[in-house]
Amino acid sequence: QVQLVESGGGLVQPGGSLRLSCAASGSIFSISSMAWYRQAPGKQRELVASISRLGFGNYADSMKGRCTISRDNAKKTVYLQMNSLKPEDTAAYYCKLSAPNGEYWGQGTQVTVSS
Repeated sequence: QVQLVESGGGLVQPGGSLRLSCAASGSIFSISSMAWYRQAPGKQRELVASISRLGFGNYADSMKGRCTISRDNAKKTVYLQMNSLKPEDTAAYYCKLSAPNGEYWGQGTQVTVSS
């Protein structure tokens, strides 16, 4: 069984930065692709960034140039460094693990960008 635990969310002023972390349990992290999604109130969940098991990242246009996704297989952790945050980035951020045997989601961490 895989469990994902996100952390690092919080309240930040516009223009600020946050680094989100998602720690995974189990033994399949290194063979899995990882992704960060976000969901704002009243909106659908959307992809922010993904990273392959080999470390290749892809980014949604809304965050391209403002965030970096990375992973540490030894720590079974994926990170999302977000910079130049805007109020419209306010959302619950979720990580997802995609493995041969299925997909797993974390419980989310709230990011609020406000002055």
